[in-house]
Amino acid sequence: MSSLLAPADRRLLERLWAQPVQRTELENGLVLLVQPDDAAPVVSVQVWVKTGSQHEGALLGAGLSHYLEHLLFKGTERRAGREISATVQAHGGQINAYTTYDRTVYYIDLPAPHLEVAVDLLADMVLRSTLPADEVARERDVILREIAMGDDDHDRRHWDALARTVFKTHPLREPVIGHRDVFSAVTRDELLAYYRERYAPNNLVVVIAGDVSGEVARLAVEKHFGAAPRRRLAPVFQPAEAAQLAPRLHRETADVELTRGAIAWPSVALTHPDAPLLDLLAVVVGYGDSSPLWRELREKQRLVHAVDAHHWSPGDAGLFAIFFSADPGKRDAAERAVRRELAKLAARGFTSAQLKRAVRQLVVGEIGGRKTVSRRASRLGSAEVVAGDLNFSRAWFARVASATPADLRRVLREHLCAGRENVVSLDPRPKAAATAAATAAKRAPAAEWTLRTLPNGARLLLRRDQRQPNLHVHLVCEGGPLHEPAGKRGATALLATMLTKDAGKRDAAAVASAIEAVGGSFSPLSGNNTVGLAVEVLPGDAALAVELLRDAVLAPAFAARTFEVERDAELAHLQQDEDDVVSAGHRLAREKFFGRHPLALDAHGNSEGVKALVPGDLRALWRKLAVGGNVAVAVAGDFDEKKLVPALSRWLSKLPRGRAPARPARHSPASAAEHAQVRECQQALVFDAFPGPGVLSGDDTVCTVLHEILSGMAARLFERVREEKGLAYFVSASRVAGVDDGMFYLYAGTQPGKESEVLSEFDAELARLAAGDIGADELSRAVTRLQASRRMRLQTNAARAAEAAVRTLLGLRLETLEETDARLAAVTIPRLARFAKDWLPAASRQRLVVRPR
Repeated sequence: MSSLLAPADRRLLERLWAQPVQRTELENGLVLLVQPDDAAPVVSVQVWVKTGSQHEGALLGAGLSHYLEHLLFKGTERRAGREISATVQAHGGQINAYTTYDRTVYYIDLPAPHLEVAVDLLADMVLRSTLPADEVARERDVILREIAMGDDDHDRRHWDALARTVFKTHPLREPVIGHRDVFSAVTRDELLAYYRERYAPNNLVVVIAGDVSGEVARLAVEKHFGAAPRRRLAPVFQPAEAAQLAPRLHRETADVELTRGAIAWPSVALTHPDAPLLDLLAVVVGYGDSSPLWRELREKQRLVHAVDAHHWSPGDAGLFAIFFSADPGKRDAAERAVRRELAKLAARGFTSAQLKRAVRQLVVGEIGGRKTVSRRASRLGSAEVVAGDLNFSRAWFARVASATPADLRRVLREHLCAGRENVVSLDPRPKAAATAAATAAKRAPAAEWTLRTLPNGARLLLRRDQRQPNLHVHLVCEGGPLHEPAGKRGATALLATMLTKDAGKRDAAAVASAIEAVGGSFSPLSGNNTVGLAVEVLPGDAALAVELLRDAVLAPAFAARTFEVERDAELAHLQQDEDDVVSAGHRLAREKFFGRHPLALDAHGNSEGVKALVPGDLRALWRKLAVGGNVAVAVAGDFDEKKLVPALSRWLSKLPRGRAPARPARHSPASAAEHAQVRECQQALVFDAFPGPGVLSGDDTVCTVLHEILSGMAARLFERVREEKGLAYFVSASRVAGVDDGMFYLYAGTQPGKESEVLSEFDAELARLAAGDIGADELSRAVTRLQASRRMRLQTNAARAAEAAVRTLLGLRLETLEETDARLAAVTIPRLARFAKDWLPAASRQRLVVRPR
């Protein structure tokens, strides 16, 4: 490879590519890929069906592939529908699926000893589903609600409009979920015919990654998939997209506050030699805070709140797009600025340094895409199914690494030309119109955490593990809504963001350039209880990570210009949250429950509070929080302890002594009340909120288990409300967990007019729990699922460091997997019933219903 790829980075990639993959083709045509990896005692089993929305032939636009994805969870020749998810949960696993344009993927992640359970279940679903007539009818209603919810998802609406504009004949123009009218007319016979044709073993790829031998995996797949006979499989005709001859413009309006804009150009096939160069171009011009588009449009001209570039080439067609969000009055100026910036780049070209930085970012992305067994399996599936070559990653990097500045200048000029431009925006409705509408088995050995407490009270945790070639440093302080100034809510999130900007001798652009040049990440952290920073780099860049973190903590500048830009971005974030009906509903339920207590708002606060902030507020808040006894730093990954620990300790020791600031008075729950909101939307939302324990409460573990019992597809609440009665598309439980106080709530999205029925089901479910009518298998599944989910979560250095830092900061023990298992297993049915009686009485309930106008 050429000099664009540093020798150290090439060695890291070679380590990944050297991991053996065993490819076997069964006699019936099924392809099996196995990648053994004993770094964690888990396994991911995935079935990739080589069919998606673009393969639906005469029924293109009906959403057959997505419809089938739903129905394959509804029963087989051997199992009832509920048995599928219940079996997975009973073995500590997670099951899910997704459908896109060119594939449908079903996957189970679970503890490795239960490999055959996953293989058996997936084979049963994919090869022997029965598509019961009553479930076909029920899921039709569910998906119709999902389509209606899509009307409230403004990002999805914008994407669909862009696809319809760029593609005029290619199937990529059709939404994966289908069009309402075409979908509604689909019959069970048509579904069965599509299922029998496309779900043939010679159209399947099974991918297994994790703590399993290739031989064991092969025998399990042969046992459960091998008997299915090869079937005839005709290719599906897909019309080629005609060349675009002139620019296209499409504008839509919706009940939003910000404009979502895009300028896009039709692109090349995945196999085209320019495809990797266009991938690289997208990273160079529009990835990260140091990219030309970000710096020019956001930082200098302040025309947009966010801007980035993407190249999407999933097969024989694709697009290159610049996406941005902006205040509506700045839309046209932002579009002109994008064109000017691209023209400048086409005229002056690129530097080798820009290309090297982008290649480093791609290297980090490649490594990050393989952090867990599920991600590694997904990479293999994509290489086999989408690219058709397991060595695709190596060949792609060879092409990218050999690129020259002249190559990028050429593809920009050839492919991003004015005559093939597509401009698409989703804009706020004009104010007058808005007003009118308103009135109308084994575990690989790993290092344990070691704790060092510095003289000023700062705590430094270390866990060295060379199996993942990266380094993650996680710094947290106790903070969040409880410690924000009154009337200036949202200080936490804005503070965390500002810490990653101007600091020490670097301005915000220099900070972004430094971290992105090495392909790293420097991220703000903010939540209900903490505020902080995280930096992740490759091992050779540890010194830069320490330097950036040191400057951010000890010498943040809180520069006025950067503050104005980031405050505007926070306000835009709040506006986008308000545009999203479900997100806004969750926020409103929280506000109604907590009332005047600080936990009524999350770390992003509200528009009034953010507008009231000035740089001095953030400086004062950080001075209050950044004291030795209120800081915990966790370091995980591949590092040289003799070099890294002294470097971190030197500047951590400069923090002043002190403890976490006192927390405000505890929350006193109000008497039961009912609240209602009417807004522009398609679906109704219902929320029932109750007091919940904080993370330091002795009831936190019981609350965690109860939350799990009420969540997921195997939950009785889900089965009753969604599956049996078809009342809601989504229904679940959630919680807000402060240090001392919390909120536990049920929520659902339902059809307007069905709100009372769903709420009655909530009442019945809570009564059942309070009566102790909880099955032993129900409890066992929840506990097993929680035990397994921690194992799966802690596969990455980032997740390990985050857990260790927060628990240490709050005075909680660092637990081994076995200790957590025992704590969860100690939860009993009587304890759950007592929790439901004590914490979830109707007398403390705050009920919220959000309805369409």
